[in-house]
Amino acid sequence: MAADIAILLMMEEEQQHSLKRRILRDKSNPLELPESTFIAQYRLNKEAFVMVLDKIQPRLRSSTIPAVLQLAATLRFVAEGPYQRSVGNDANISMARSTISEVLTRVIKTLKHSICHQWIQLAMGASEKQHSKDYFYNKYRIPGIIGCIDGTHIKVIKPSTDEDLYFNRKGFFSMNAMIVCDSNMTIRAVDARYPGSRHDAFVWSISTVRQHFPREFEIGDRTSRLLGDSRYGIEPFLLTPYRDPEYGSLHNTFNRAHSSARNVIERTIGLLKSRFRSLQGTLQYSPQKVVKIVNVCCALHNICRCYNIECPNIETITVSIEVYEENSEILSHNRMQNEGQRIRNEIANAL
Repeated sequence: MAADIAILLMMEEEQQHSLKRRILRDKSNPLELPESTFIAQYRLNKEAFVMVLDKIQPRLRSSTIPAVLQLAATLRFVAEGPYQRSVGNDANISMARSTISEVLTRVIKTLKHSICHQWIQLAMGASEKQHSKDYFYNKYRIPGIIGCIDGTHIKVIKPSTDEDLYFNRKGFFSMNAMIVCDSNMTIRAVDARYPGSRHDAFVWSISTVRQHFPREFEIGDRTSRLLGDSRYGIEPFLLTPYRDPEYGSLHNTFNRAHSSARNVIERTIGLLKSRFRSLQGTLQYSPQKVVKIVNVCCALHNICRCYNIECPNIETITVSIEVYEENSEILSHNRMQNEGQRIRNEIANAL
């Protein structure tokens, strides 16, 4: 009897809590927040938020939860993640944890289809290429550079299958996300499909980015290239540093210029993870869903760059630069490798 009464009381309390949450949600409007508070909570400013909302609203199926709150909840999650409970407790959102889970799944999928292709584009116009080339040459004296490439690990929970593939050399489960950025710290490409044990050079070798550059090279664009660290193999369109150069040599001078120029990708990844803290913690989702979250965060990062949105009170993460002695250059075709070495030597001799 006492147990039955306790259950009834719990059910009544939950119903009251749910009703209170629904009333709060129906009356709330995140867009009424001051601009600075809005940016701090959702990372986008109101103008960018409305632009994204207009993109996804036609694609969202009908729901008792307004689209504006669904988007706000999702942005709050990627900004503060990786836990859903704190998002639901936000007074401007007020959703149960189970509801938050459904909303995130729906909106992340919609965002991926609505904004990623538009806001993450590898192809660059002539003026964009020239802008990046001028930046890298004027500042570091390295010609022809339109961007930089690096990999970063996104922590995930232990997968239910093929767990050994996701366990990386740093000792945790992850996805290895390859990111390419330009001189403006805009993300030009991202590929987060591969598990953490995969080497950066492997991810590059089978990526659509790797397929793009040889085509450009063969049809005549032989002066546009990326900078990558020693984990990648040298190619005409991907310059890597010399291995173990003698101090004071031309090769050593090239490596120092190369390292300074490539810092832009370290800063880009650091800003991405600082802005969207869900990428710092361990994401409690399947690898497939994590890939979508990473892609969406990269597109949102580019939107923030386009709208000149600063991130107040966020300390940028410093991404360490690591040097590997693995002979990943075997992944490059000999002809491409030789041509890349020739180009690198010409640049080193000119510094």
